Amino acid sequence: MKVLIVEDNHHVAETIADYLELVGIDIDCAYHGAAAIEILKEETFDVIVMDIMMPKLDGISTVEVLRNDYACSTPILFLTAKDTLEDKIHAFEVGGDDYLVKPFAMEELHVRLLALSKRGRRTDIGKLTFEDMEMDVKAGTLYRQQKLIKLAPIQLKIIALLMKKAPDIVSKNEVIEHVWGDESPSSDALRSHLYTIRNAIDKDFDIPRLETIHGKGYRLK
Repeated sequence: MKVLIVEDNHHVAETIADYLELVGIDIDCAYHGAAAIEILKEETFDVIVMDIMMPKLDGISTVEVLRNDYACSTPILFLTAKDTLEDKIHAFEVGGDDYLVKPFAMEELHVRLLALSKRGRRTDIGKLTFEDMEMDVKAGTLYRQQKLIKLAPIQLKIIALLMKKAPDIVSKNEVIEHVWGDESPSSDALRSHLYTIRNAIDKDFDIPRLETIHGKGYRLK
């Protein structure tokens, strides 16, 4: 079994690593969330151990990025001193699979890691569904009523955002920031992409899905 430990306290990370290596587990460490993301772009692990309170990028935000932007399906165990019910609920909502509060027994951590490893990679990550639409984010495929909808990468990114938020309204600025970041497109670019998306997902179907809410934004209905 191969485990990535994401923990900003070097002493804690090394103590966990020493114990797990003694019981035959291969270990790598990252000391903040941004470093973990870079490692996970290149390597695969059976389980990720994730602290929450870290500099640069906290554990909750790191897991959100891994699940939503990189479709990372590796089981994730949150290991943290944050012990309220709200903390635990939030951790599971963003994509955590288990939660262990500090201080903890190493034997318990080991047993939980074994259980997560046996459970295997998650099959629900990277899949978006809304009504009769289904998207595999990693594969870049979109289907409506089992019919393949062909769209450009930018258009798939827009529809993925709308599917994640559906049926809520997504503002124009939110779409632009999500797709282009700080590089704002020309005034007609977004309109053109939305026109293409609307034709692709609605033209041959009885019920239109993409709706423009004037002055507010866009949504799938």
